[in-house]
Amino acid sequence: MLIYPAIDIREGRCVRLVEGRPDKETVYSDDPVAMARLWQEKGARWLHVVDLDGAFSGSPKNIEVIRKIREEVDIPIQTGGGIRDLKVVEDLLGIGINRVILGTVAINDPELVATACSRYGEAVVVGIDARDGKVAIEGWGVTSERNAVQLALEMKGLGIKRVIYTDIWRDGTLKGPNVDAIREMAGKTGLTVIASGGISTLDDLRAIKKMEHNGVEGVIMGKSLYAGTVSLEDALALAGMELEENAC
Repeated sequence: MLIYPAIDIREGRCVRLVEGRPDKETVYSDDPVAMARLWQEKGARWLHVVDLDGAFSGSPKNIEVIRKIREEVDIPIQTGGGIRDLKVVEDLLGIGINRVILGTVAINDPELVATACSRYGEAVVVGIDARDGKVAIEGWGVTSERNAVQLALEMKGLGIKRVIYTDIWRDGTLKGPNVDAIREMAGKTGLTVIASGGISTLDDLRAIKKMEHNGVEGVIMGKSLYAGTVSLEDALALAGMELEENAC
């Protein structure tokens, strides 16, 4: 199982939000580039970088910071936040980003997703962020009537192979992941799933690791790493272990 340390960038700083709310922000570093180097030094094999300003505004605002992160670390990076046209996808891949995450356009412009997937294959993933099973878009500010699993199936039909699934109510709360929703997303879609939201303990990671054989490939960790409830070293050690019992 892969562990993805999260670097959420807002106004040039590394922050964490609770339930995606800008009024519930904690600043953990004024230097996202230094944070990226730290996670790499501690053994991270991937980074998950989000342009929060881009997500809220609808167009990327921190590409230069992301470029500097790319220049400073050697490990793969996936990034999202306000990516709503093909030129931005091309630009990010052009500076060496390994995966781009499409979110709002999955609902508003599925043809763009299909085109991006056709051109760039598995370098394109879709982020599906949900409240009570319904997809939220535009920086999580708008909750649609679309069902998360149904949207994932539609994206699969367009060629998407991998989704990042976030339970918004759990994100940044340290309340534990929504295991049932993660299992449903993987089981009903057959897609590769990266889980996000609520990780607080090693037991939370164990619960997700048990779903590897269902297609849950990895987990994004944010507040648990920054608040110190789980160390990256311990998370990576657990992720690399063979569990005796893999049944869900």
